[in-house]
Amino acid sequence: MKKLLTPILALALTGSAALAADHLDSPATQAEPAADINDLYAWTSADGSKLNLVLTVFPAASEAAMFSDSVQYVFHTTSGASFGAAGTPLDILCQFDANQEIACWAGTSDYASGDASATAGVASVNGTFRVFAGLRDDPFFFNLEGFNAVLSTVTSVAGSLTFDDAGCPALDAETSAALVGQLSAAPDGGSAADFFAPLNTLSIVVEIDLDLVAAGGDIVSVWASTRARN
Repeated sequence: MKKLLTPILALALTGSAALAADHLDSPATQAEPAADINDLYAWTSADGSKLNLVLTVFPAASEAAMFSDSVQYVFHTTSGASFGAAGTPLDILCQFDANQEIACWAGTSDYASGDASATAGVASVNGTFRVFAGLRDDPFFFNLEGFNAVLSTVTSVAGSLTFDDAGCPALDAETSAALVGQLSAAPDGGSAADFFAPLNTLSIVVEIDLDLVAAGGDIVSVWASTRARN
């Protein structure tokens, strides 16, 4: 079984997924929502032969939302024999034209292009990967009301907190448990509501042969970026 790493999570994949999330961040990225990364998801297929990658952009996307034709969307992967060791990189780079047709390259070994908005997406020339791109329900779950309740509580007592050498606040077990519980519940103690439930996002989904991205070893790291096209 291959192993997968992201910048914030490391795990042996046995049906689990790794993800990184960042919705509605700096003013610069909010000014170009099609370049604003929401989430990165990565997991292996049940038979261990494929790596599935999902990059979502454009927070609260409407039916009229479009990928930018001036942005490159990149899945960065590196594979190695052990964690922390130098590895073999492979970037999967995608870009769009004004008609929303996609062009994707998996390193220099394979290429796909066309209208990827159908559920099946488009297959690459050599058949090593397939890509879908289009509007989808935002899959991220966030209890905004619970988070804000915790934020308000912590802010109100910030002046009385003490911190250890690592900069972490010293909390007793009861207070810590209460704050963690609030993160998973509504402020009144009821069920948490998903802030993103009614929202959509633009998604780029890639299914790629795992052997292609794991050429350097069984440890695969994944991160994503958006950048201006040259």
